[in-house]
Amino acid sequence: MPHIWPIGGGKGGSGKSFLASSMGRLLSKSGRKTLLIDLDLGAANLHTMVDVPYPEKCFSDFISRKVADLNDAVLPTPFPNLFLISGAHDSLDIANLPYEKKIKTLKSIAKLKYDYIILDLGAGTAFNTLDFFLASRNGIFITTPEPTSIENVYRLMRAIYLRRIRHYFSATDFKSLEKKTKEHLGDDSFNKPENIVSVVKTEYPEKYALIKKDFGDFRFKLILNQLRKQDNLVLGEQICKIIKKHLGINVEFAGNIAYDEHVHDAICQRVCFLDRYPHTKAANDLRVLNKKMSNAFGEQMMLNYL
Repeated sequence: MPHIWPIGGGKGGSGKSFLASSMGRLLSKSGRKTLLIDLDLGAANLHTMVDVPYPEKCFSDFISRKVADLNDAVLPTPFPNLFLISGAHDSLDIANLPYEKKIKTLKSIAKLKYDYIILDLGAGTAFNTLDFFLASRNGIFITTPEPTSIENVYRLMRAIYLRRIRHYFSATDFKSLEKKTKEHLGDDSFNKPENIVSVVKTEYPEKYALIKKDFGDFRFKLILNQLRKQDNLVLGEQICKIIKKHLGINVEFAGNIAYDEHVHDAICQRVCFLDRYPHTKAANDLRVLNKKMSNAFGEQMMLNYL
């Protein structure tokens, strides 16, 4: 069973593809067989980050049945042990992936034979993004220090929470839950997960116990990207405390990645930032993060085994 790391952010430009490609490079360099999957449906660019400028196959080939197996859409990259399923030539309607094809994709990803699978997800709170993020209990959120980016990643977390709660109710029961929440707490209350959970706890105690256990098993992590010298070094920890207070979700702050103008240069030159600028603060931050998360997920797997 592979380690699956979905990477999500509330808006474009937060660094999802940069983080995905960097983590993939570090994992593959350490000998782990690693697969990057570009699931930023309709706006894919991960192939550029790993120097595969003209992908011969892509995710759409699997969705449209041009290839029978998702593994047949895998491409090699110039880096040993690092592979890619590109979204470069995805069809224009790929962003509106039908539910049955999404489920097929999730099942196929789980069967792939890799040590690590990193999912580069689209920005925002579309159902595709939420469901792909929930494909693993080891999801990674990334944001920048700007208030707009922080607000958007909070909305993403809230949407993921609501999406997961929705899984425990039929369409009829969910409508009933919405009605009861508004009756108890007002018309605008259904937009706040904490209000919904309070009603679930009272009206559906068995489902509440399941939901509480479910989210207790998740190991979400938050990374703060493009941190400048003048920024608050503990901002990421503060965001996690706010998430815990208002959503009841445990999100661990994994660490900061320093702002570095060389990232832009590396992307424009289509070279690996870690290889071209290995001695920068940002490169060191990425190495520390990769080691920390690899160790944490390895320990969790061991605990599950015991």
